[in-house]
Amino acid sequence: MNTPQRRAVLAALLALLAAGCATQRGDPLARIEHVVVIYAENRSFDHLYGLFPGAEGIAQASAEQKTQLDHDGTPLPHLPPVYDHGKPSAKFAQKLPNGPFRIDAPPVNGRMDEVLPSPWHLYYQNIEQINGGRNNQFAAMSNVGGWVMGYFDGSKMKLWQWAREYTLADHFFQAAFGGSYLNHQWLVCACTPADPGAPAGARAQLEADGKLKKRPNSPKSVLQGPPAVFDGRASPDGFLVNTSQPAYQPSGIPPAAAGSPELADPARSPAPAFRERTIGDTLSAKGVAWIWYSGAWNAANADGKRDPKARRAVIYNRDPGSPIFQPHHQPFNYYARFAPGTPDRARHLKDLADLERDIAQGTLPQVAFYKPAGRVNEHPSYTDLASGDEHLHDLLTRLRNSPQWPKMAVIVTYDENGGFWDHMPPPTGPGWGDRWGPGTRIPALIISPHARRGHVDKTPYDTTSILKFITRRFGLEPLPGVRARAGDLSQAFE
Repeated sequence: MNTPQRRAVLAALLALLAAGCATQRGDPLARIEHVVVIYAENRSFDHLYGLFPGAEGIAQASAEQKTQLDHDGTPLPHLPPVYDHGKPSAKFAQKLPNGPFRIDAPPVNGRMDEVLPSPWHLYYQNIEQINGGRNNQFAAMSNVGGWVMGYFDGSKMKLWQWAREYTLADHFFQAAFGGSYLNHQWLVCACTPADPGAPAGARAQLEADGKLKKRPNSPKSVLQGPPAVFDGRASPDGFLVNTSQPAYQPSGIPPAAAGSPELADPARSPAPAFRERTIGDTLSAKGVAWIWYSGAWNAANADGKRDPKARRAVIYNRDPGSPIFQPHHQPFNYYARFAPGTPDRARHLKDLADLERDIAQGTLPQVAFYKPAGRVNEHPSYTDLASGDEHLHDLLTRLRNSPQWPKMAVIVTYDENGGFWDHMPPPTGPGWGDRWGPGTRIPALIISPHARRGHVDKTPYDTTSILKFITRRFGLEPLPGVRARAGDLSQAFE
């Protein structure tokens, strides 16, 4: 081998070594040995942080972004009523001015500690609401009319104070259009899994322009009622874009009988077992310890194995005392690698009680994800904002008191906007926009002894930035769906 060849081989080996190593010496992320990701539910940035000092909030919204349009493209004379099951609700003020309004102020007088309406948060509806970045069809493409334009004075929240102390990202977008199921998948695989066998009735019907086909009885104006559309959990070509249930228990589809892992009715067509590559795969391949912790995971597993006539005391149950476990918020439970009975399931899917113990004992893995149960995840319609805020504040306090805190970074964000309006256009163009997103802007807090203090980070991010951050820190193989131009959160650190 001659000298040029030896140099080429040496350069290749050095490149491979650099690619396989964790963060290089001098990289500020090298100081971080533990990453904790907390994934709350269904709030847009303007909905909670639109009044945050130094952030791009409601005051920066243009008249075009504030003024909502009807289905025919004309400005609404006022906001539609707040609809409840398709009918105007007498509990809320009527004919509010066309634009954003304070929920916790007259004439609405809503409270953070009450359960309030939940707008649609669906894939095709979110695309139409964004309307090419104008964000002016949120009210028209919603089941709750004008409620989507409501926001809170978030300074009353405890999380607001954490944001003031550490870093708040005000250009952070949900990775995918639509709802919880899809954005949980994008958090772990940066992908939209498919179900080639999804029946026709489960597939959305679209017009030639790509918008949802409206049913014959759909009102011509949102002032007359919410739209009626031919929607489904799958796209016309079989990608699962809306809520789909896992084939594994705990699932929203009950088992056949007590103790049976089989599904009661295969015709209901849960999602097939997914085999896409996830962040769990890349972490395990590198030998990096990780766990997905879930509120009520143990209880939901037990409930999911009960006879259908006796179960659902935990899963989707909203009775007082129920944790309201949501199976479609558990992305790894969709993957064959984590099927019941597998070693990876036992190793990587744990309960909140395990998280609290690991925090207290200083035994958190290198990467931890935490999904709160429905009772405290801030999702409208089945819980309130204040309960989740208190729960996350308590958890952050525990983390800050943990012996692992000096080398920890915590990312608190939301799966998606919950159908609530936000004025900022999602980024588009090469390296950013694709068929799946990004969708609406959401809050994201970076809390760490190494984070910038009292900082508003204006770097463009989306949910895949979390994957990019973890991948960079631990020298992982990148997942192909991660957006090339999304930041890796490093700008949030000193």
